Amino acid sequence: MPFAPLPEARIHYALTGRENASVLVFSNSLGTNFSMWDIQAAAFDSRLCILRYDTRGHGQSGVTPGPYSIEQLARDVLGLLDHLHLDRVSFCGLSMGGQIGQWLGLHAANRLDKLILCNTGAKIGNDEGWNARIVAVRSKGMKEVAPAVVARWFTPGFQQQHPDTVSGTLRILEATAPEGYAACCAAVRDFDARDAVSRISVPTLVITGAYDPATPPAEGRFLAAKIPGARYAELNAAHLSNIEDRDRFNQEIASFLAV
Repeated sequence: MPFAPLPEARIHYALTGRENASVLVFSNSLGTNFSMWDIQAAAFDSRLCILRYDTRGHGQSGVTPGPYSIEQLARDVLGLLDHLHLDRVSFCGLSMGGQIGQWLGLHAANRLDKLILCNTGAKIGNDEGWNARIVAVRSKGMKEVAPAVVARWFTPGFQQQHPDTVSGTLRILEATAPEGYAACCAAVRDFDARDAVSRISVPTLVITGAYDPATPPAEGRFLAAKIPGARYAELNAAHLSNIEDRDRFNQEIASFLAV
């Protein structure tokens, strides 16, 4: 897979699908990499150009000194688009990726056709919780937090029925660079767009998981209520709704992009 040598960090990406078609960008959650979107890439490759990338500090992208900010991570996206000579795209981000999408919707609307915010919030968690996680990761490594995190990503029923998917996701989280993870924890901790999201003018779809303990449906409903004209969909899933309720997730995206 290729890399974009941006000024601040080297970004690992994959550009697949239909040439000269509309571009859909997928942005990963905290602690994963762009492989979390494999299901969506397979579903949409025949009709769209699909751009997936590893957020800074994750996967094979560069791990630069932290802490990071959501603005910094969003500017990586703009740098990647410029590197690939992509003027306008639709953007789909989950959790941390959804916060990156919110920043882009507020500050780079001219680069977006449509915006999909999944399992995310204008403000996620609290300082105490994020600081404790940062300390745990830096002192004891990713394996200290990984099992508890993944347990919140999927419902108990899905974990029982799809143990291979869950174990594979756990391995990805455990392989994430601790410093990159901690730096992105700080970015999520410090992002608060509750007073700003009403200024997003890009056509927006908000997706939540009915059983998501990390970003509960109330967080998605808040976004959908504040963003003018936003559509809202609540799926039968926990945090990684694109994996757990994949068919409905893909249907919602296809319907939204077709409008």
